[in-house]
Amino acid sequence: MSEAKTSFDASPRHLTELLGDARKGKLQLPDFQRSWVWDEERIRSLIASISRGFPVGAIMTLKTGGSVAFKPRRLEGSPEPTEDPTELLLDGQQRLTSLYQVMVRKDVVETITPRRQKVKRWFYLDIMKCLDPTVDRDEAVVSVPESRLITSNFGRTVELDLSSREREFENLMFPLNQVLDWNSWAWEFVMYSGRDPEHAQEMNQMMKDFYDTVVKSFVDYLVPVIALDASTSKEAVCVVFEKVNTGGKPLDAFELITAMYAADGHELRKDWFGTESSDGRKDRFRNALRLPSSPEGVLSGVGSTDFIQAISLFHTRDVRKAAADAGKTGKDLPKVSATRQSLLDLPLAAYLQYQDRVERGFMEAAKFLVRSGIYRVKDLPYQSQVAPLAAILAELGKEADSPAAAEKIRQWYWNGVFGELYGSSTETRIARDFIEVVAWVHGGPIPTTVHEATVRADRLETMRMRLSAAYKGVNALLTCKRAQDFRTGQEFSQTIFFDDNVDIHHIFPKDWCKKQGIPATVYDSIINKTPISARTNRIIGGVAPSSYLAKLKEEFSTEWADPDSVLDARLRTHLIDPELLRADRFEDFMSARQASLVSMIEEAIGKPVIVDQPAETEVIDEDPEEIQFLGSEAI
Repeated sequence: MSEAKTSFDASPRHLTELLGDARKGKLQLPDFQRSWVWDEERIRSLIASISRGFPVGAIMTLKTGGSVAFKPRRLEGSPEPTEDPTELLLDGQQRLTSLYQVMVRKDVVETITPRRQKVKRWFYLDIMKCLDPTVDRDEAVVSVPESRLITSNFGRTVELDLSSREREFENLMFPLNQVLDWNSWAWEFVMYSGRDPEHAQEMNQMMKDFYDTVVKSFVDYLVPVIALDASTSKEAVCVVFEKVNTGGKPLDAFELITAMYAADGHELRKDWFGTESSDGRKDRFRNALRLPSSPEGVLSGVGSTDFIQAISLFHTRDVRKAAADAGKTGKDLPKVSATRQSLLDLPLAAYLQYQDRVERGFMEAAKFLVRSGIYRVKDLPYQSQVAPLAAILAELGKEADSPAAAEKIRQWYWNGVFGELYGSSTETRIARDFIEVVAWVHGGPIPTTVHEATVRADRLETMRMRLSAAYKGVNALLTCKRAQDFRTGQEFSQTIFFDDNVDIHHIFPKDWCKKQGIPATVYDSIINKTPISARTNRIIGGVAPSSYLAKLKEEFSTEWADPDSVLDARLRTHLIDPELLRADRFEDFMSARQASLVSMIEEAIGKPVIVDQPAETEVIDEDPEEIQFLGSEAI
């Protein structure tokens, strides 16, 4: 692994120098930078600050010529470069591009309003307001439409006309795209003011004051620049960028890899996002096994980084094998890895070699999840477990379909879920599981995840919210075990799940439990919840189970000789004891169902659940901040 080494220089540079370098192409953007999107109000505020010499923040650049080879692109609005860049702008794109658009280009600025409407604007400084110390400088920065006319009364009345140079002089409005050509503009103003000898001296003195107090601020403005040396590593670039880019979307490894592959002529974004004529992997994953009645498939949460992670597992495995074949052992063997550094080190050749195979692995993962009773992304226990699952299935290919292999993969998956092992710091586990599960299928030892996973029976009592992976796991296992709707008797297949709007609901209704004085910490447990269709849940309402079971029977066919036995059979598919439910015996029901759920989990993980040993620490099932954010989703 390469070291995240940085060497940098921190010194101020003139704004005019930076803008000049951008015009020549000496200063460009790395291709991972997003497009310029600043609105006109922020541009006006930026101009106002610089006009008074106020700080607007440092920018960060990266010297070119090192190991980090990003494809460069020019600042928006600048001409085609006349030379290769010597620096890439890592932080400060929005500010520097805004200033370039306003001060250097001689064309109208295409920007947006605070309401996200696209507009075209010219930017001016009101000279009189700039020279008036009682006026807020923001008010002196004026943006006008492309016509350079500000009108009222539906365009019939012209309030301000700046459509010619003479009109600018007449209204004492200075166009900001003349800052770098001040001498030329000022000379024209002198010629204009000379038409009125009586006021010429006064006007020219005012213009001199304007230059000394305002325009000179732009000319002399120094920008703090942190210039990273060309020796800075890819990982360091990524980390540094994330630290300084607090105002925007965090940079991920995919965007850095995109910029590096672009330098070799490969457009990674097209692979992921597709083109106008074809879907990319993002859409193919989103639509995998998606039904028309479902807004998205179970893989819609797979991100570009997840996909690259899976490819990295294959590449680093190959690198390790080559090192072993070369005689290296122990610590000298490189690790199989899915860390950010391994992603940044992924060669284009390895990406091209494994991309299709890994995509097939994700598609097989979708089938695995649906067979496991997981149909929606929000019901997926761990998004982070999908990448190693896909890599394992991609590596095994058709071998994964054998009953013995399928059972081992299933056990590994559910041990990860109920052992709650994929909640944080997953990179090491992802790599280890990729190697160990494949080896287990081939007759090797039990994987660490299967060995380490411990599940406690009393953990069921603290699973109350959808945020818990194990909570989602219980719901999926019940669905997978052919649980039937109380009312219709239909098994919760993928089609029925979406058509009947199935979700997890209380068995002993919440309102009834409240009236009995049962604490929410008890009745909200997964033990008292199960998959139920929307219509059935409306019939259940908030009454005692004995009452709603009677109402459900009214929906049954009158031809059935024993409707109670039919309903009892349906309840048992949810691991519910019908007699306890009919008798409204809540405590006995909870004990009996907990034992049944424990047996179901034991079957899934292939080993006993801990029943008697007391927990060493209290288990907190939910993150209060996340619960507050989810609102009604956290049911």
